[in-house]
Amino acid sequence: MKKLIPVMATVAAVLLAGLTGCATEPTDLSKNSIIPRPVTVTPSGESFLLTAKSDIFVMPGGPEELVNIGNFLAGKLNPSTGLGMEVISDGRKPGKGDILLTLGQYDPELGDEGYELTISGKLLTVSANQPAGIFRGIQTIRQLLPAEIEADTIREGTWVIPTGTIRDYPLYGHRGVMLDVARHFFGPEDVMRYLDQLALYKMNVLHMHLSDDQGWRIEIKSWPNLTVHGGKTEVGGGKGGFYTQEEYSEIVKYAAERYITIIPEIDMPGHTNAALSSYPELNIGGKAPELYTGIKVGFSTLDTRSETTYRFVDDVVREIAALTPGKYFHIGGDESHVTKPDDYVYFINRVQDIVESHGKSIIGWDEIAHATLKPNTVVQYWTRAENAVMGLNQGAKVLMSPAKYAYLDMKYDTASVFGLNWAAYIEVDDAYNWDPAMLVPEITRENITGIEAPLWTETVSTFREAEWLIYPRLAGYAEIGWTPAEMRSWDEYRLRLAEHGKRMEVMDIGFYRSPLVDWEEVTE
Repeated sequence: MKKLIPVMATVAAVLLAGLTGCATEPTDLSKNSIIPRPVTVTPSGESFLLTAKSDIFVMPGGPEELVNIGNFLAGKLNPSTGLGMEVISDGRKPGKGDILLTLGQYDPELGDEGYELTISGKLLTVSANQPAGIFRGIQTIRQLLPAEIEADTIREGTWVIPTGTIRDYPLYGHRGVMLDVARHFFGPEDVMRYLDQLALYKMNVLHMHLSDDQGWRIEIKSWPNLTVHGGKTEVGGGKGGFYTQEEYSEIVKYAAERYITIIPEIDMPGHTNAALSSYPELNIGGKAPELYTGIKVGFSTLDTRSETTYRFVDDVVREIAALTPGKYFHIGGDESHVTKPDDYVYFINRVQDIVESHGKSIIGWDEIAHATLKPNTVVQYWTRAENAVMGLNQGAKVLMSPAKYAYLDMKYDTASVFGLNWAAYIEVDDAYNWDPAMLVPEITRENITGIEAPLWTETVSTFREAEWLIYPRLAGYAEIGWTPAEMRSWDEYRLRLAEHGKRMEVMDIGFYRSPLVDWEEVTE
């Protein structure tokens, strides 16, 4: 039996019932504001209406994941609509106004993350090859509904979706962001909030920059002073912080429930002052430096010829790898300016062996291409194309994060409150108007594993401040990673983005209102 609906919701449901005739009014599915833009949209000119009788049906006998996804969707739709939709998996047949989640016969075009949305006047069906595809599909359902669907309290409205078919699948397998929690620390609640936001835009990777000169942010039980000492400060002298292994595991689990993979990064041999200050034996000469709260780079290095260093690296990788089920471990490798070139190459070669011994593949910033790379290595291109090409020539793939286009910590313009400008000023159109496969002639679509937008946090100390740099640029990066380049146009995209201003307002995202976009306001 359907759960009792609160009084306000009952009134709303009665009003909706009176509007049932709206389900037959013509609509146009092609005039949507979905981000990322779907691959194909075929409208059929009718309407599907959610009512007090609507429920979410899950294919009987399917994996438990489908029930979890159904509950996730109900958790997004019920608070704002008050419809009390339940998840039903007992084999009953869906009826008018219901949503059906089902795994179909394998469709090679859809792959693991693609989905097909079939919307008639009676039923909305999401089908896919894998649960991940179902999860991506329900994000499209959210975006087809009014922005008020994202509210956590009941809103008045008629919850109508245009009918038709959407077939959709991603261009790149890696569509992510990097969050620097070392220069300023962001607690588990902030990270989980970010994961919720990423899910809406079909992003599937959160790369966590867990260590740097200014702080060590994850508990390592075999080297406890890394957090006791190295985790207690940050840029500007704040109190810092760190994740216990239990907290980190909760973040990994929360991400997995949203089909997002966590990639941990321990930056080395440079960007290591917090570790060096915590353990003198990691230093050349054995003397620990003071903790550091500035933003200068390139001054620190591990002792790359000491066996103690490699015991340290092995312990750190072992403990973090055991907590992280994803394929990759990020070894950093950037801006190690005081490490002698031969020592740097020796270090990267040995660390690759350590990472592989713990069952992970390597990602590193593009400088690691100077070493002898292992098979399945990914080189993250951020600054020097020749490094990325050097990696390609060794058989590596490239993850595209060019600072000039993809760094979320770059200012929008000269008036920006937060951010830096050493790479570029990146307005919202500049963030959108580039193609990863066209930047460097040698780096073609086949060489690219995906796109990642890093946020370095020298200038932001709260997640609210970070959101101002992240949004609305993140939506554009999501589209670059998902939608074929030939389907992308700034003039068309900016219209869809304008409607997402309302959605971000309802979600309480503190975004930058670029003057290049005619933002639509929420009407109460």
